[in-house]
Amino acid sequence: QRYAAAAGGQDGEVDKALRAAAEEASGQPTIFSKIIDRSVPATILHEDDKCLVFRDVAPQAPVHFLVIPKRPIPRISRVGAQDTELLGHLLVVAARTAQAEGLADGYRLVINDGKHGAQSVYHLHLHVLGGRQMGWPPG
Repeated sequence: QRYAAAAGGQDGEVDKALRAAAEEASGQPTIFSKIIDRSVPATILHEDDKCLVFRDVAPQAPVHFLVIPKRPIPRISRVGAQDTELLGHLLVVAARTAQAEGLADGYRLVINDGKHGAQSVYHLHLHVLGGRQMGWPPG
């Protein structure tokens, strides 16, 4: 089984987000927890004691990777003051990995939150997309 995100365009993402919102309360491990424990394969770019960085298997840009905390946090809207250091660490790792991936001309960071934000996995994750000119508005 492989992690498949972002397949099917915008409508596919909305459908996934609606299903994920309904499944969040189940307490089952997310696909990201399975990547962390290595029961699901991923192309890992960076790992330390706080986070894991890996390529998205359905990239939406020439470079598309995810930065996730090892400690599961379901949504950015559920963080607290105790998460300040971890959130800063995730951003620093995202920036360093973007540099290592050759994104000197810039990139986009995206955090989806909840069903209206099209969050398809309820484990906080930062999308880093680059390698091409991004459009605006994004959604």
